[in-house]
Amino acid sequence: MNAPGVQSFTQQAWDQVLTKVKRALVYLDAACAESLHWGCGSTRLLEAVGGPECHLREFEPTAIGGGAEQPKAVFVLSSLLKGRTVEILRNIICRSHFQYCVVVTAVNHAVHLTANHVSAAAAAELEGQQPVFEQLEEKLCEWMGNMNYTAEVLHIPLLLAPVAPHLALTPAFASLFPLLPQDVHLLNSARLDKRRLGSLGEVDASALPPELLLQIRCLVSGLSSLCEHLGVREECFAVGPFSRIIAADLANYAPAKNRKKTSAGRASVVFVDRTLDLTGAVGHHGDNLVEKIISVLPQLPGHTNDVMVNMVELTALQNEEENQNMIAPGCLAQSNDSAARALWEALLNTKHKEAVMEVRRHLVEAASREDLPIKMSMGRVTPVQLMSYIQLFKNNLKALANHCELLQLGLATVQTLKHPQTAKWDNFLAFERLLLQSIGESTMSGVLHQLLPLIKPANQRTSDDYGPEELLILLTYIYSVTGEPAEDKALAATEEKVKRALAQVFCEESKLSPLLQKITGCDSSAHLTFHLAKVAVDELFASLRDVAGTRNLLKQFKSVYVPANHTHQASYKPLLKQVVEEIFNPERPDPVDIEHMSSGLTDLLKTGFSMFMKVSRPHPSDHPLLILFVVGGVTVSEAKMIKDLVPSLKPGTQVIVLSTRLLKPLDIPELIFATDRLHPDLGP
Repeated sequence: MNAPGVQSFTQQAWDQVLTKVKRALVYLDAACAESLHWGCGSTRLLEAVGGPECHLREFEPTAIGGGAEQPKAVFVLSSLLKGRTVEILRNIICRSHFQYCVVVTAVNHAVHLTANHVSAAAAAELEGQQPVFEQLEEKLCEWMGNMNYTAEVLHIPLLLAPVAPHLALTPAFASLFPLLPQDVHLLNSARLDKRRLGSLGEVDASALPPELLLQIRCLVSGLSSLCEHLGVREECFAVGPFSRIIAADLANYAPAKNRKKTSAGRASVVFVDRTLDLTGAVGHHGDNLVEKIISVLPQLPGHTNDVMVNMVELTALQNEEENQNMIAPGCLAQSNDSAARALWEALLNTKHKEAVMEVRRHLVEAASREDLPIKMSMGRVTPVQLMSYIQLFKNNLKALANHCELLQLGLATVQTLKHPQTAKWDNFLAFERLLLQSIGESTMSGVLHQLLPLIKPANQRTSDDYGPEELLILLTYIYSVTGEPAEDKALAATEEKVKRALAQVFCEESKLSPLLQKITGCDSSAHLTFHLAKVAVDELFASLRDVAGTRNLLKQFKSVYVPANHTHQASYKPLLKQVVEEIFNPERPDPVDIEHMSSGLTDLLKTGFSMFMKVSRPHPSDHPLLILFVVGGVTVSEAKMIKDLVPSLKPGTQVIVLSTRLLKPLDIPELIFATDRLHPDLGP
């Protein structure tokens, strides 16, 4: 049997859910649906439910209730059972005919006590009891209309969507993002009677709004359950101020005390703030096919980390736009087919050219197994060639059914290679390389001057030019890679020119995208004046200045830019690479920016004694398992880089990369410029 990992953790959790769903109407919220999607697939859930009808429904306010012939319901929820979630539960149950209700929450009972303002001391006295769940069980019977009906409320840790054995995401926390300096001003405005916070470095848990603190505690609850499944006691480390708050919460998480005493294994959990390096998140230097697929294909509705693959080509319908909604889309997550899973993992772990060849190899092998009339051709792989192989399956229903999962990945590849945005990827890459060389040769003002000619209104743009959202990606790249610029009059003047040009572009858009609507506060371009656009752009640039200054609090990882020398061009060195290299530095110096979070008196004594006695401080390379959690999202290339780098630096060390979401470049402008980081929505 394989060692416990993110996939077994998720499957074990879903196995517990599946024991409850027989002949039930199952309501899932979006985050749990995404965990199911990547963890074991909806087919297993439908098989466990049984019966010819589809009994899956989305958990949302307008969800259809259960009829007289549907007496059992199971609700699978990622959120706290509080507020709007409970209202929706009540409304669905009251308009149904249920006699048996099961509510599964991914958040454990201890966090529900915190959410209901029960003190830590009182919560410790309630150990082993579950009053919040018991009260809700009574309410469920009340809403069903008979106190003798059956109600059950239980916690199952449905935290992860495992994308690969080395990589898992937390869909319920997709919008969790490290704070920026502007958020400190907002915190200060709510602290009228308290000491002012001078910088992000001074922000601790007590300074955060209660809903953000609760969101962090919900995440910590899930991570503690993962450590329990892995059989490890964790040492927590952090790089960045927001990660420090999460790491400290996990290190001192009271319900985990007994687990930590009995766990045989050990692990280092290192949290890293995404904001310390946004260059890698918006850059196009990752030579990876999956990054391009998730960037250019439309998002799967209700999902953060998967895309829609157009399957019309495998039907008799014409590939017209109106026909695309008639056929259910394909996707990337193929949890139940071993061949498709092997191809998916190959796509994650190889460069673009090798990945495309791997797709061809899998299609050829599948066609050969089905005795389809395949014409072999060597040399460069083209979308036309791949499509010709896929079309062989079209009129053979048995072959189509046997290899449907593989064909979805094949079609995703073809549609990405043919997509006009894929050609633009190389344009981005070329401009980013040019910027890297310019940074060493000119001032920040000079770098921004290179961007000015690219800022064009809609009526002057061709398909090769950059739209407003793409310009925001390039600006984020510039400010993140250069770091905080020295103030000078030339920079202020150039920034002002860029701001005015960008505001004019916003005004002349015929239709505002959802992101631009959030940024400008206007739902229509007709209502957007130059003044409103300029105010919005000024705020954008304040955020960009924040992005440039995020590494100011660090001493060692101050730069991701490597200047040119006699033998090498200027380049970008990912912060995550620097962190991993420092963790496994053979000289084991005391980490400067990788901060250990003590968990109670013993650790504090160790730290104190180490100042004047030879007591070794905990070090992130001490243990055979490293869990690296990137708060705010990770790219496919970064996950692959970490997976390859760790065993090369310290053979035998296992690494798991966790993150809040799988990033594509366009996610970052949304998370920086259009997300309320301080007040997350904790509802469904």
